[in-house]
Amino acid sequence: MATVDCDAVILGGGHNGLVAASYLAEAGMDVLLLERRDLLGGACATEELFPGYRFSSCSYICHLLQDKVIDELGLREHGFDVFHLDPSRHQPFPDGSALRLWDDMERSQEELARFSRRDAEAYPDWLAFWERAANIIYPYFLTPPPTIGEIASRLNGTPDDGFLDRLLTTSMTDLVTEFFESDEAQGAFIQAQDVGDPAAPGSAWCYAYIKCNMFGRPENVGIVKGGMGEIANALARAARSRDAVLQTGAEVQQILLEEGRACGVTLADGTEIRSRIVVSNADPKRTFLKLLPPGALDTRFLARANRLKTRTAYLKFHAALSGLPDFARGESGFDPRWVAEIKICPSIDYFVRAWDEARRGDPASEPVLEVQIPSVYDDTMAPPGHHVMSVWALYAPVRPRDGTWDERREEVGERMIDTLSIYAPNLRDILVDWSLFTPYDLEERVGLTDGNIRHLDIVPDQFLAQRPLGGWSRYTTPVPNLYLCGAGTHPGGEVTGAPGHNAAKAILEEWG
Repeated sequence: MATVDCDAVILGGGHNGLVAASYLAEAGMDVLLLERRDLLGGACATEELFPGYRFSSCSYICHLLQDKVIDELGLREHGFDVFHLDPSRHQPFPDGSALRLWDDMERSQEELARFSRRDAEAYPDWLAFWERAANIIYPYFLTPPPTIGEIASRLNGTPDDGFLDRLLTTSMTDLVTEFFESDEAQGAFIQAQDVGDPAAPGSAWCYAYIKCNMFGRPENVGIVKGGMGEIANALARAARSRDAVLQTGAEVQQILLEEGRACGVTLADGTEIRSRIVVSNADPKRTFLKLLPPGALDTRFLARANRLKTRTAYLKFHAALSGLPDFARGESGFDPRWVAEIKICPSIDYFVRAWDEARRGDPASEPVLEVQIPSVYDDTMAPPGHHVMSVWALYAPVRPRDGTWDERREEVGERMIDTLSIYAPNLRDILVDWSLFTPYDLEERVGLTDGNIRHLDIVPDQFLAQRPLGGWSRYTTPVPNLYLCGAGTHPGGEVTGAPGHNAAKAILEEWG
């Protein structure tokens, strides 16, 4: 092999690439990280989308960033901090009523009791169910991915043995309707994430991944001060303090191979960088299908990579506001901080309609909305007296069946404003400007294939040891010296730092 420029070159400056850079550099490797954009963070970024208004442009909440990563990389010493949210959610309904979920169990039960006494009584059991479910998965967050058989073997003979069988086969609809009877509570707790259909068997199993946030320290869960980009900034400072080199404005065109082994990269400007190993923080589809030269992978593996599921898509809406949306609807003693996190989904049927429309190729006419107004806590995000609002909308087709996303963007964005105005009637009066990121925009901006926010859908056959592909789930690839460290690997998406941590550990075990 020719003289190398570094030990490890990392493709992509998203948060997992930055985590991997720190761990590899701390172990003594000469690390170079390359990021296409002029800012680090990938989908974990803060951007000024309108003059004076700063947004967490893609990911928006810190709820699964691993305590171990925070502590070992000293992220608080490098500027990371969060606002803890209480209530954790405000859920308004079309009739003007609302449900809030608090840290205090009894206070949440009082809220639920306004809709159903039975629902209030069931709430502690609901939380206990998810703590039990998440505890089956969480021990593996920072380990190599387990098979279902390995998990079953660990649980054999314990009370969770039969519970695992139930979790693997039950649906979110079955669970929610078992625990809750009111439409309001059912709408508050229904969720299916990338599975989409809440009635699908196994949708509860995949949702247990998200509920692993129950095990994070409270001081590490909430709205990040300065936006999600401050996680990336803290990670970048940690990496540089360990002598990793982070280069922005460097687009990787192709991974170099020598005798079938990864040995560096070629940049879009023609620059060649040689390295002992290549670590891709790009999603698996982009890595296997676009960044490797033709012939690097056999046709059978390429066919498997092509079939990887990136079918579930979302929209990201951002609005600059001259005031606070009136989600309070005249409630006395209302604290603006109560609307930092909002969910709009009045019933299970509402959720199902949104999924069915997207599955048919149409943006949801009444989308499920996960709304955040971080400026009620963090006044650095907007001019004095003004606010920023960001919304994840569930669901959207990757490509609409009628027209293109460029042609549909204005119409879909206006419809989303109409939906929000049902719950905050003054919204159009305070709307300064808005933008809508479609799946196409997310792919163009951040390099996410099909705009997939978790690199690959977290569905049963792309979870744990099946992520990204059965037989290739431990951060290695069929190409020697090429590794994956992004959200398309175990344990999955969200801002966790776990794939970057795990990939670095796997590399160091192999390289010594």
